[in-house]
Amino acid sequence: MLGSLVASRMAAPSSGSKADHEPFLRQAIELSRRAALDFGTGGAFGALIVKEGQVIATGMNRVVASHDPTWHGEMEAIRLACITLQSFKLPGCVLYTSAEPCPMCLAACYWAGIEAVVYAASVEDALTYGGFDDRPIYEQLALPKDERSIRLTQLLREEALEVWKAYQARPDRVRY
Repeated sequence: MLGSLVASRMAAPSSGSKADHEPFLRQAIELSRRAALDFGTGGAFGALIVKEGQVIATGMNRVVASHDPTWHGEMEAIRLACITLQSFKLPGCVLYTSAEPCPMCLAACYWAGIEAVVYAASVEDALTYGGFDDRPIYEQLALPKDERSIRLTQLLREEALEVWKAYQARPDRVRY
């Protein structure tokens, strides 16, 4: 089904020309069309991860179909790229996405070490045409912890620190 999308081998430098990025971005837009219009799996969001001109992984929104609020196209593409490359980091990779990433997906880009993000529709477009409003999340994250609408309660810190300290002492622990 996505074979033609995965077969792409075009150049995708993060600082390349618009022409270098557009074919990959069109693939992301096509994935968004499939998610929203063909399959009805979620909103109009599609994404792909490209490294050295090769599509490593693709993803589309599956929030509705999976009943999972985290199954965004970007998250799926990042997860599959990590599996494909056998790494929890994606240096040298570019995320192409049909819409500007939400706070969760943007944070995942930072965690994964993605080099660049190229997107089509803006956050404002997603609000206007799809009713996707990320503004409350951005507003909440800007507040001090004790002022957020989701109450954060810290308990059993000392017990948790025992595990953290043992982890810190492991000479074979993976460095993030």
